[in-house]
Amino acid sequence: MALGYNIISGGTDNHLMLIDLRNKGLTGKDAQEALDLAGITLNKNAVPFDDKSPLVTSGIRIGTPALTTRGMREPEMELVGGLIDRVLSKIGNAGVYKETEESVGELCAKFPLYPLPDTDR
Repeated sequence: MALGYNIISGGTDNHLMLIDLRNKGLTGKDAQEALDLAGITLNKNAVPFDDKSPLVTSGIRIGTPALTTRGMREPEMELVGGLIDRVLSKIGNAGVYKETEESVGELCAKFPLYPLPDTDR
């Protein structure tokens, strides 16, 4: 929300959020495809009173279970939010996609799905 995105219902109290991208001039399809190229997976999703087809949509749905399962918390969520904003602000910029994918890889390496024995993660 601080980055100017419209979260449906004004926020969330659980692990899912639906973001309306119309104020950013983006479609859910474009956002999903760009973020996928940058190593971030989410889904395009229709929003209330959406005038786009279900194959395009005006929104995206973001869930945090893939992050919290790795042990990520609020600081990492803010980092991921910044990465998402960077990609969506630079749609079509392959350099931004590559840099973001590298950042995602570094973050995932810090929070592996299966921690090594004798570690605190």
